[in-house]
Amino acid sequence: MQYIRDLYIAKRAINRPGISFEFFSPKTPEGERAFLEKTVPELALLKPDYCSVTYGAGGSTREKTLMLVDRIQRDQGLTAMAHLTCVGHTEDELERILEDAKALGILNILALRGDPPGGAGDFQKTDGGFEYSYQLVEFIRRIGGFCIGTAGFPEGHIACAEGKEVDWQRLKAKIDCGADFVITQLFFDNKDFFVFREHLTKKLGISVPIIPGILPILSASQIKRFTAMCGARIPEAFLGKLDALGENDQAVKEFGIEHATEQCAELLREGVPGLHFYTLNKAYSTTQIVKNLKLA
Repeated sequence: MQYIRDLYIAKRAINRPGISFEFFSPKTPEGERAFLEKTVPELALLKPDYCSVTYGAGGSTREKTLMLVDRIQRDQGLTAMAHLTCVGHTEDELERILEDAKALGILNILALRGDPPGGAGDFQKTDGGFEYSYQLVEFIRRIGGFCIGTAGFPEGHIACAEGKEVDWQRLKAKIDCGADFVITQLFFDNKDFFVFREHLTKKLGISVPIIPGILPILSASQIKRFTAMCGARIPEAFLGKLDALGENDQAVKEFGIEHATEQCAELLREGVPGLHFYTLNKAYSTTQIVKNLKLA
């Protein structure tokens, strides 16, 4: 297994983008079995550089996240990253989680503030824990032994009332505290990403890899729900196409593949160091996009 920061350095040396996939923890034993026996092996055929596994709202999948990362690394020989959030944990508990991760050979952590239990409502700091993700980044760096990723928001974090440039300044603080790379929230207009990247690199002097997060659309209702929750914008023309396709999920899925392929092709032309796909634990769309880009 490798540190993800080293993967990006190696990819840059051969002028190739890093490709990574994000998964969530299945909720049922049947779903978990299908995920490990079908979805992950199918996507592993694309030879991604690494995968990541989410933590669940309120830290609800703590043990399962580490277990799945461990299984992906052992079963597929793929570097995998565990998400970790501040929600519901004291410093002592977070230290134990990190020690458990070390014992399993997990080298990479995506440090996040996280969503409250149930995924709704305001964030509440746990007594003896952290309120902000920069504190978690700083803590993991102090523990040592991990490569640390963090989240960036091209359109600004939905909870940042002061505006996106203030949010981007806070991202710089996370990097200054020890984050090695940034993975962005989903977005559908590349202009948002380019403005974000230019501000970070030219105005704030950030030099770590900034990786765009790509979400292949599976259904119109699903993407409208996701964007409402996270504050991402659906461009007007894009929304019009979704509305025209209505509840024809197969047509929406194919449109999603087409749009994401074009989106990724432009991002690659503009020199992004990698692409991070939010797979939603589905193999078909991500596979088609990666193949369309001739990155398999």
